[in-house]
Amino acid sequence: MAKSREISMNLPSVDDLFTTQEERDQKNQEYVKDISIYEITDFPNHPFKVKMDDKMLETIESVRDHGVLVPALVREKPTGGYEMISGHRRKMASELAGKETMPCIVRNLSDDQAVIVMVDSNLQREEILPSEKAFAYKMKLDAMKRQGQRRDLTSVPLAQKFKGKTSREILGEQVGESQDQIRRYIRLTELIPEILEMVDDKKISMRPAVELSYLPKEEQEILYDIMESEACTPSHAQAIKIRKFSAEGRLNEDVLLSIMAEEKPNQVEQWKIPKNRLKKYFPSGTSQQKMEETIIKALELYRRREKSRER
Repeated sequence: MAKSREISMNLPSVDDLFTTQEERDQKNQEYVKDISIYEITDFPNHPFKVKMDDKMLETIESVRDHGVLVPALVREKPTGGYEMISGHRRKMASELAGKETMPCIVRNLSDDQAVIVMVDSNLQREEILPSEKAFAYKMKLDAMKRQGQRRDLTSVPLAQKFKGKTSREILGEQVGESQDQIRRYIRLTELIPEILEMVDDKKISMRPAVELSYLPKEEQEILYDIMESEACTPSHAQAIKIRKFSAEGRLNEDVLLSIMAEEKPNQVEQWKIPKNRLKKYFPSGTSQQKMEETIIKALELYRRREKSRER
C-alpha cells in the first residue's frame, strides 16, 4: 500500500495577489505628516496620567510659540484615523494651545508591538507614579508573553531569543527592577482605585499595599472607609494580619477596626491641631509642611525669649 504524501504548496497571500511590492514596502515604512488632533484617539487603557501641572503649562506655552518640536508616534487604525502610541501630553498641549494639527510619525505596529513601544517611551520620564508603573508593567509583560508564544516565520520566539529567560526576567533587566519588584508592582493593579491612589500619595507604602491587594474588592472598600474615618493606614505587619484573617474567612469590620487600633512598633504619640484653627494664621494655600515648619520656628523663638527672661 503506497504511503500518502503531503503536498506543500506555498500559496500567495491576499496582499501578494492584489498589491504591488512597492505598495507593500511603503505600508511597512514609517513617515512623518501633520495630522488633525481630532483624528487621533488615545491609546486604549493608557496607564500614564496626563496632568495639568507646571510642566504641562510650560509645554502649552512652548507649543503655542513654536509648535510641537518632537513629532508624536501614532499608528493607523483599521477603522480609520490614528491611535496615539507616544505623545499624549503633546496632544493635550496642542489642544489647549489652540492648534488644529500636530506632526506625527506614522508607524506600522501590531497590537503587542504598540503596547511595548508605548510603555518603553513613557518609562523614560523622570517622575512615574506607582500606579502608572503597575499597569504599564502588566501591559508590557502580557504583550511580551504573547510574543513569546509566536511561532510564525517573521518572529523568533521570545524565549528562544533570550536563551530561556522568563518574560519577567527580561522585563526586569530592561527597566532596572528585580523580578520580585515587578511582581509587587503588578499586584497593585488588584487594588481598588481609592487605595491605589493612597499608594500614589505615599500614604501607604509598597509592601503593605501588596498584602492588601489580595483582599476581595468588598473587603478593600470596608478597609478604605475605616482608614478614612479613623485617619490611619496599616503597617506591613497589620496588612499581613488583615490578609491572613481574610484568607481564613474571618475578616469583617469589627476585626479590621481591632487590627487598625493596634499600636504600631514605631508609632510615637502625636499632637494634632485641627487645620481650621490654624488657617487664620497662614495665607491661603499654605501646605501642611510649611505650617509645621513655621510653628516649630515660632516655638524655638518663644523658648529663646523665655530663657532670656529667666536670666
